[in-house]
Amino acid sequence: MRSVRGGASPVMIGRDSELRRLARLAAAREPAVAIIAGEPGIGKTRLVHELLATLSAETVVLVGQAEPGSLSRPYEVLLDAIDGRPEVDEEQLAALADPRRSPVERLHTGLAVLADLIGDSPAVIVFEDLHWADSESAALFERIADQRGPRLLIGTYRPDEVTRRQPVAGLLARMERRHAVTHVRLDRLTPSQTAALLAAATGAPAPLRAATALHHRTGGNPFFLEELLRALPGYDVEALVEQPLPWSLAEVLRRQVDDLDPVSHRIVEAATVLGHRIPFDLLADVTGAGEDELIAVLRDLVTRGVLVESGDDEFAFRHALVREAITDQMLGRQRRRLHEAALDVLLRGGASDPAMVAHHARGAGRYDDMITAARRGAALYLSIGSAYQALQLAEMGLDEAPDDIDLLASAARAAWLAGLLDDALRYGRRWRDLAGSATDRAESLYLLVRLTWETRETDNMRALTHDIETLIAQLPPGADQARAMTAIAQSAYLRDEFDDAVLWSDRALALAEKFDLPAVRLTALVEKGSTLMDRGPTAAEGREILSGLIDEAERRGEWVLAARALHALVDGEPPKSPAEHAAALERMRINAERAGFESLAVATYFRGRARLALRTGDLRAAIRALEEGRERDRNYRRRGRWAEYHGVFLAGLYLEAGELDRVDGLIADLAVLTTNPPTVIPGIAFHLACRRGDLPRAEAAMDELLAALEGQAWRSGEQAHDLISAALEIGLPAQRLDRLATALLDAEVWDAYRTLVDAQLAEAHGRHAEALAGYLSVAEAHILGPATRGTVRVGAARCLLAGDRRAEAAAQSEAAASLLAGWGGWRVAQLAQVRARLGLAPADAEPAVSGPAALTPREREVAVLISDGLTNTELARRLYISPKTAAVHVSNILRKLGVSSRTEVGDLVGRR
Repeated sequence: MRSVRGGASPVMIGRDSELRRLARLAAAREPAVAIIAGEPGIGKTRLVHELLATLSAETVVLVGQAEPGSLSRPYEVLLDAIDGRPEVDEEQLAALADPRRSPVERLHTGLAVLADLIGDSPAVIVFEDLHWADSESAALFERIADQRGPRLLIGTYRPDEVTRRQPVAGLLARMERRHAVTHVRLDRLTPSQTAALLAAATGAPAPLRAATALHHRTGGNPFFLEELLRALPGYDVEALVEQPLPWSLAEVLRRQVDDLDPVSHRIVEAATVLGHRIPFDLLADVTGAGEDELIAVLRDLVTRGVLVESGDDEFAFRHALVREAITDQMLGRQRRRLHEAALDVLLRGGASDPAMVAHHARGAGRYDDMITAARRGAALYLSIGSAYQALQLAEMGLDEAPDDIDLLASAARAAWLAGLLDDALRYGRRWRDLAGSATDRAESLYLLVRLTWETRETDNMRALTHDIETLIAQLPPGADQARAMTAIAQSAYLRDEFDDAVLWSDRALALAEKFDLPAVRLTALVEKGSTLMDRGPTAAEGREILSGLIDEAERRGEWVLAARALHALVDGEPPKSPAEHAAALERMRINAERAGFESLAVATYFRGRARLALRTGDLRAAIRALEEGRERDRNYRRRGRWAEYHGVFLAGLYLEAGELDRVDGLIADLAVLTTNPPTVIPGIAFHLACRRGDLPRAEAAMDELLAALEGQAWRSGEQAHDLISAALEIGLPAQRLDRLATALLDAEVWDAYRTLVDAQLAEAHGRHAEALAGYLSVAEAHILGPATRGTVRVGAARCLLAGDRRAEAAAQSEAAASLLAGWGGWRVAQLAQVRARLGLAPADAEPAVSGPAALTPREREVAVLISDGLTNTELARRLYISPKTAAVHVSNILRKLGVSSRTEVGDLVGRR
């Protein structure tokens, strides 16, 4: 474990409550996350040090520290934490540090290293100075937070140094949304706490005048105060006050090296330029110092507390503030010469680290070298999924070469993958405007089409598509023309213009075949396969296309294409085996992580887990998975076609489970968004009103839904089944019911769903033979999940009961019970009604009256009126009750009779 920074005071002052909070988290033996924030020198590290001193001997402790410029060393924090630990497997360590491996392989290697070190023991894992962390370390921090087990994960950072360009910015936002994070904000010491620190450091109470003067000068910053004391032998506080006090912490820190000889000065100044971690050999090359001379100087700097030995032949500054203070007093020319010396050493050695080369080239003012390294580094980091690093390097180069096409392309792609859509659009548009070749223009337009879709700029999307069509007419047949065609295909697919999407995909595929363009071929296949998967009649063809390209895409390193293909597969018709579904979902996540494609790696992944639970018939597991995903993406606002994936999906699950009050909250969350598809809120509101028995509200919501559906190009068979089922429960008038079904279904929905809805309508109209045939024809349809197939069996049982075929009805009921064993809500309630009519109540249940005999006198009166065809509103007027009360009566009658439609009430009760 890396040694933590200490202080002049033997005890920590003013942080008792913060220490108790952290100690409680560590003692709870539950997964927990704490974020410690504060200005430089405020005591973040000291607080961590004090916590570690309270831990039991069995607790595994890992402390890693980020450093300025750690862009060039992915997994810097973990490597720092495990540095020098003999129990770390050498092969794993080599794999973690191997830049040739994909980020996902390295990430999982890092998690495996931690798992091996920790095992089942309690653990405290500390990532210090997250504001300097590389994106791989930030991703690892987030993944550790996902792990189960008795571990406390702590991150420290300086809030004033966080910008949205740093990986920590996204990390902090996601951690806040996805986890119950304990925030510890350290403030400056009060005057009384300053006096207490002085007393603890000196061993005697501090005179009031001295304590007041030192508090005023340091502002209550404990590191500043301790450095003042460190500079005075014997800690004579009164003598210290008599001296001219420095006006800044930097001045105090610089005094530590004021009396160095010229050679030592030169070496320590070179060290500040070389970074937080300073290799002995590089320092020797840059300074020209001999080995013995350099060893003597470094030993003195360690004794003075300026440097610490951080590893074999490696040194680091005791505190980043020390390094910053020394750097600030150096002349610009002096820093440039040192950067130039370091750059020459790196270039002579054939340095493979473009980020470090770019850093020193910029510092040396050698901008051609910097731009070259930035181009190479941005492309390298994009290829391994490090979007933030790629963006930082691209922007470094663009500072000097704002019109560089390669850098603009890298910046646009990196910003898109990192989720910085405004920046991606800005760079993408400049890339397009400056494109000197048709290839660059086609590539920029391809990305811009995607970006305008994700930012809901539909008009711009159409204009860009028109630009691409114009460009195609100017291009000779070949790679550029084919690539442009795939851009149009993607645009058409995203705008639900499916025929055009297939047409342009086929045109691109023809050119790819003719001119041997494998990359274009893969892209066109993804667009075509995804389009076909969205339509029931062509889904099998789409699945075959997508399944056949994934291996090739992965071999070619086309991680985005592989992830998109897998997403379409798991989001469309699910794989037949839950194990196959789970494997495809994990593979999608891995490829998305390789690409740095967060929306698929996080939000889509948790939706996939919920869908997988639905495929196994476990409603509670699906809800838990989606609640976890939504918690991790709380306030996540995708600026694309769908505003809040998890909220819409979760509302449907709550409606399934009968947790109606929770749906109200989700509707309120969705209502504040401007990017919901127009059918979302009316559809949920209609479903909710039906389940609550509120017919007036349901009919009003239905009118809104029907109007919204007119502007929606696609239809969902699953949605049609859910809403028709709800409409049947509330007793929607037959004419309105048929109109709703017509609006919800079209020729493109899955045949199984259309057949199911037709069977439900036939049953509602009393055509039981027709309904039974429909139900039985889809009873084994794979596209229907277990719960829906359970409802199919229940419907078949009701139709068989209507024909007095009780034995067959009982068999269907038993099949439904197996399918609905892990379910709840209205589907299970319908099954219970049928089982009650069949006398199949559980053996330990109280004998229950069922059928018309179970109705109360008031309910029998209402049932007779239902048989006459009265609506809930007409029932309310006839009986002088509210429509809501009438709806409750109707719901109770349907439940007690074990039927799903008002027509069946007439069959059982008889007309007046």
